[in-house]
Amino acid sequence: MQEKLKAIVNDALEKMKAADQLDTLNDIKVAYLGKKGELTEILKSMKEVSPEDRPKVGQLVNEARTVLEEKLEDAKKGFLNKIKEEQIKKETIDVTLPAKRPHMGHRHPNNIALDEVERIFVGMGYEVVEGPEVEYDYYNFEALNIPANHPAKDEQDTFYVNSNILLRTQTSPVQVRVMEEGKLPIRMIAPGRVFRSDEVDATHSPCFNQIEGLVIDKNITFSDLKGTLAEFAKQLFGEGTKVKFRPHHFPFTEPSAEVDVTCFKCGGDGCRFCKGTGWIEILGCGMVHPNVLKMSGIDPEEYTGFAFGVGLERITLLKYEIDDMRLLYENDIRFLKQF
Repeated sequence: MQEKLKAIVNDALEKMKAADQLDTLNDIKVAYLGKKGELTEILKSMKEVSPEDRPKVGQLVNEARTVLEEKLEDAKKGFLNKIKEEQIKKETIDVTLPAKRPHMGHRHPNNIALDEVERIFVGMGYEVVEGPEVEYDYYNFEALNIPANHPAKDEQDTFYVNSNILLRTQTSPVQVRVMEEGKLPIRMIAPGRVFRSDEVDATHSPCFNQIEGLVIDKNITFSDLKGTLAEFAKQLFGEGTKVKFRPHHFPFTEPSAEVDVTCFKCGGDGCRFCKGTGWIEILGCGMVHPNVLKMSGIDPEEYTGFAFGVGLERITLLKYEIDDMRLLYENDIRFLKQF
């Protein structure tokens, strides 16, 4: 039995020396020490050994098992050390090589344009105010003099959560909330995302950004509105920019107007950019409707005001001469890195 165990151990050791990978060592361990291994088979045949020889045979088997386990563990450590050495050689860093320059991002063209608009109005004494994007129907429509049967409330234009809650279609609700606070006078702009059920194309998106302004004080007139927007246009598009007001209709302002600015490409002479007219439409505005003031608890006999609204994407498209709104949201690095 002793000779047989010695032969098993020597055979296993020879196979360990010839092993060239960890999987081979695992196979050897199973072949000699596993449930059906050679040493295990000897232990199973102990019943054939005489009772007086069993302790000695059992001791010899255990000694053989201990030797094989130690040799297998040493061989395994040797393989692991060799693998680690090879890995270290492969992952060696040559510190003399030039470093890879990290790609640094920058602000989105929309944010660049918004920063400039905010800078202009803050410089004129305005406050920047934000409000909820999920809004009550009352603040989005009713408090802005838009009755229940108005086309703007049709579900094809507005995303309704339920009959009383919706995704705001404009940032005007922020103005109503500020007016309700009753802290007068008011000079504010309200930038933010708005949502409308529009098909995506070169000039429309179901999610876009608006900047709406509001001034409430005593003795505010349409002249104040014209002077404010003229100064805004000059600072945004250039000192030589002029503004033109065209009569229009908005439920929350009266009188109301659309505002055009002289084309900053041709100076008003007419070009491809302004379609030969010399003018570019930029925003809507008007004097705050007395009904809107009353619903917010402001006396229209004592206070007047004006409001205006402009699409942030429109400013960005005009300022950077971009002809497709979708480019702003496609995250194409070749486009964005131009700014």
